[in-house]
Amino acid sequence: MIKKIMRRLVSVIVGLAALSAGCATTNQDNSSRLNLIKNRNELICGVSGKIPGFSFLKSDGTYQGLDVDICKAFAAAIIGDSEKIQYRPLTAAERFTAIKTGEIDLLSRNTTFTLSRDSSGGNGLTFAPVVFHDGQGLMVKKESKISGLKDLANKSICVGSGTTTEQNINDAFESASLPYTPIKYQDLNQVVAGYLQGRCSAMTSDRSQLAAARSGFKNPQEHIILDDVLSKEPLAPASDGQDQKLADAMRWVVFSLISAEEQGITKSNIDKKVQIAKNNPQLKPLRRFLGIDGGLGEKIGLSNDFVVKVISSTGNYGEIYERHLGQNSEVPIPRGQNELYKKGGVHISPPFN
Repeated sequence: MIKKIMRRLVSVIVGLAALSAGCATTNQDNSSRLNLIKNRNELICGVSGKIPGFSFLKSDGTYQGLDVDICKAFAAAIIGDSEKIQYRPLTAAERFTAIKTGEIDLLSRNTTFTLSRDSSGGNGLTFAPVVFHDGQGLMVKKESKISGLKDLANKSICVGSGTTTEQNINDAFESASLPYTPIKYQDLNQVVAGYLQGRCSAMTSDRSQLAAARSGFKNPQEHIILDDVLSKEPLAPASDGQDQKLADAMRWVVFSLISAEEQGITKSNIDKKVQIAKNNPQLKPLRRFLGIDGGLGEKIGLSNDFVVKVISSTGNYGEIYERHLGQNSEVPIPRGQNELYKKGGVHISPPFN
């Protein structure tokens, strides 16, 4: 009799534990920013808005650039509409606070992926895959005759405060035992203005940002970007590190852009690829990737055809890059490390299975 009572008691305890776990899971899912975005039917995406080629506010009030198209890819996957986005321009100093306070859903703003930012003991963010591999550089006026870091000893350098750029330039000069004077500004526009007004002998930022800034100068040929590369700057979208569900969705949206390029799937042929996959049951990897089989989207809180929605809206990674940073763009930057691994770059996607 006592044994029966004990068994029933254990069963009740196990049942209550399972119910409690189920409720916790449900609450966790409901509290995810991913669900909030869906219910709002709009994505709030933090950007710079001041960097041509990456995120730049045009005179007609629209945003364009690689980072902007990443926002569009997220909106297409989560909401099903790449245009339902509220862009929130943020300075470097504002961006992380905007995530933690919930002012934005996620950040797509030339942000370097670092341990301190990615850790719970640091900024408490979580990063999606890198969308642009960069490195910090220096720009000087050609007439200055400065050709390298050593020529900048005892000179002033314009730099953005509150960024990895500020730390990297200090590390580089300390390592070389060279004295210098940092002139600090809150955002890139102020850094550029200080440089053009002659308040410093050089300006430093990611090499991509230097190229973007120079493209808007009155006489861009009068300015050179030095060969010195001071750091690794893997730039990636970011979100709140407490929200695994949103992080999973973001991660695989970026991988879908890379994988689509690997497979030759483009904005112009996506519909044809879907039809081919539907008509050929033996093409299992393609069918999983395009959401016909496997239910992969459901595993990350998205529709199973999220890849189709993304590529139909923005094209693959290569198309995005070519549109904003290709040789015929306003800010031409050779792909280099940003090529697919098959072509000597570092971009690669894990398998969709």
